Amino acid sequence: MRAISCIAPGDITLIEAPEPRLQPGWIMVEVRHIGICGTDYHIYSGHHPFLQYPRVLGHELSGVVADPNGSRVLAAGDPVVINPYLPCYECPACREGKTNCCEKLSVIGVHSDGGMAERIVLPEANLYKADGLSLRDAAMVEFLAIGAHAVRRTGLHPGQRVLVVGGGPIGLGVAFFAAIAGADVTILDAAADKRESAQGFGFAAFGLDEMEDAAFHAVRRTGFDAVFDATGSIRAMNASLFQVRNGGAYTLVGVITGDLVWPDAEVHRRELTIRASRNATIEDFDHVMNAIRQGRIPTDRLATHATTLDRVPQDLPRWAQAREGLIKAIITV
Repeated sequence: MRAISCIAPGDITLIEAPEPRLQPGWIMVEVRHIGICGTDYHIYSGHHPFLQYPRVLGHELSGVVADPNGSRVLAAGDPVVINPYLPCYECPACREGKTNCCEKLSVIGVHSDGGMAERIVLPEANLYKADGLSLRDAAMVEFLAIGAHAVRRTGLHPGQRVLVVGGGPIGLGVAFFAAIAGADVTILDAAADKRESAQGFGFAAFGLDEMEDAAFHAVRRTGFDAVFDATGSIRAMNASLFQVRNGGAYTLVGVITGDLVWPDAEVHRRELTIRASRNATIEDFDHVMNAIRQGRIPTDRLATHATTLDRVPQDLPRWAQAREGLIKAIITV
């Protein structure tokens, strides 16, 4: 079968891969759409710290069941959203239902070969019926679920003022679900095209050079009730803490190798709640799918770029270097 493999940094190609083999409790899926994630660009660029090459990319996936392998829930032809996180179900986090941060978590397309291919096999527990969704939209559920999970962990209340630092796909996901939770959302980003996108979705958006302007201070006041960092930038992560009001919440959604440095006295003076947010759980996938079905997520405007499996070796390197106007690129198989 055809698949996209990153052989080494800067070397991505269409390969003929072995057919996936079924095992008990696993189901074969014909992949229909794949979202290209920032992780895929980082793998191509050689900036992923924990990856072993070569690697078949792809973890934002939708498809249809090809072989249900005896399932009593799924049948051949059923459309599915794919959860790419493979937990152990045995560690303390898993036993608490926090499979998103399993001690032995494996993510397809990162720790093992992914779904940028014609077919894939996965445990039945990782497949969610996508009834009522287009298969293109189903491929966007995973990245949106990351934002939904961060908002759920933070426990927002209607009327709270939220700052999302970083207006990329993950930051937009946070913004959408913060707004669904009833918050008043502001986005901060250095890139003009991301600010323009955010404003087009109805959010107030500011650049770094506007943080001293009266308009920003009018929404910031003495600090935001909750701040979400979705940049993956150490500098931004360290600085965003100071946008939180006393008694407020700071949630780290982006992740990067490096050390965060905050003044202890400032954290104590404000009595901040600081939390990390990693991946998502089935509750978040369900929340996203319901929001899309209800028309609360503008998926047509999120899917800004399109390609095919055959063209990925030409298009992905180009988009890795030129991302202006790019929110989400979707591959059709």
